[in-house]
Amino acid sequence: MSSESKIQIMPFLFRREEKEIFVTTVHGDFYWIPRAEFNKLLDSSFGLSDNITQDLISRQILAIDVEQSIDAAATKLRSRKAFLRSFTSLHMLVTTLRCNQRCEYCQVSCADNDAVQFDMSIEIAEKIVNTIFQSPSPSIKIEFQGGEPTLNWEIIPFVIEYAENLNLKFKKNVEFVVCTNLTAMTKEKFEYLHSHNVFVSTSLDGPKDIHDLCRKQRIGHTSYDLFVQNLELGRSIMGLDKIDALMTTSKQSLSRFKEIIDEYVRLGFHGIFLRSLNPYGFAAEQAEALGYSSEDFFEFYKKCLEYIISLNASGTVFTEYYTALLFKRIMTSQSTGFVDLQSPSGAGISGAIYDYNGDVYPADEGRMLARMGDERFKMGNVAKDSFKQIFTGQIIGEIVENSCLETIPGCSDCVYSPYCGADPIRNYLEYGTIIGRNPGSNFCKKNMLIFDYLFNKIKENDNLFLDTLWSWIVPNTEGVAHENV
Repeated sequence: MSSESKIQIMPFLFRREEKEIFVTTVHGDFYWIPRAEFNKLLDSSFGLSDNITQDLISRQILAIDVEQSIDAAATKLRSRKAFLRSFTSLHMLVTTLRCNQRCEYCQVSCADNDAVQFDMSIEIAEKIVNTIFQSPSPSIKIEFQGGEPTLNWEIIPFVIEYAENLNLKFKKNVEFVVCTNLTAMTKEKFEYLHSHNVFVSTSLDGPKDIHDLCRKQRIGHTSYDLFVQNLELGRSIMGLDKIDALMTTSKQSLSRFKEIIDEYVRLGFHGIFLRSLNPYGFAAEQAEALGYSSEDFFEFYKKCLEYIISLNASGTVFTEYYTALLFKRIMTSQSTGFVDLQSPSGAGISGAIYDYNGDVYPADEGRMLARMGDERFKMGNVAKDSFKQIFTGQIIGEIVENSCLETIPGCSDCVYSPYCGADPIRNYLEYGTIIGRNPGSNFCKKNMLIFDYLFNKIKENDNLFLDTLWSWIVPNTEGVAHENV
């Protein structure tokens, strides 16, 4: 450089490793600096090699022109936080708490099949849609959830058609998703969804014995056989790409990673979202029988991912959606819509959920807590509160104030904070405060282990691994899998 004295150090986060210092920035760039070079950086001697100096300048870790460096970093950060400009785009409707299954790990403690008092009414549904269209977001996604949402079928066509008619005025980009276990679906229902370009998100835990272990029909029969039957029916009407699935990992899944992936491939799915248990509803009651440690889940995740990489290498195109999402956050400045990995939290800002009675919560977890007897996160009710009262009230303010990783103890100085997010509702459940104690939480442990693994692969320049992950995000191949099934 012509004048090293003019080089200035910009803000960064760092972690000492065995031979190098791992450095990240708030705008998402990262670099490994040899220890000796890092020491030169700290004492401002700047006797760095030219290639390291240039690399650090390109990542806005060092700056010659500070104003220009700040502008470049701000552009990247603005892109990462773009989800804040789409307040609120995801709206989930609980058409009923009734369900024809009684899953061992059900997060919402669903109601019996005949408990019609937990059905959403047409009047409440209309008020919900009116509220949704007050959102300033140019794009709206409406998800139907439950229970099993198709048991209160009349609400689904009503909401779709009412929203379509309203949109003639508002002219938003509107998308619909039905989250269903498929077992109550019929030919007529699939045809209706297809005629309105609706996506279907379902659940598959693996081969028949694993799926039936936790996902039980209330009448005692296998749910797997009916699932496969209706999956084939739905695809024959809607096509292969309109139905995707999530799996939930139980203790019994941990040793069956290959069989689970093979089942997804056999049934024609293009990918899988590896999801751990959440500590809500029946899952909390069954924690000892179904639960496992963050370390156990990570070992399962790693074996699944490595097997998926080998499948891709042999010509079977198959994506692990959570890894694709994390890799996109690491390698690009693009904003991702995944609520669980946003800072401030996406709860209420990116998405909200409307219970069968019109109560509104910032995330599904808030509703789950309410089912457990704690309405701490209830934002309001569409029958008596306006959009402004619901979405600019105390609950949203508390979440935003206490879920920016840059201000949270244990997160503010973590090298992974640019890629991670806050989960205030889970913090409240586990620690009694929405700030939580993140370094010791299961959420933090799980993501730390996965980030360590992914960054080691990047550092090692594992070509097969990295080429496969790049193929998942360019073009965007995150699919239609939804975490909220």
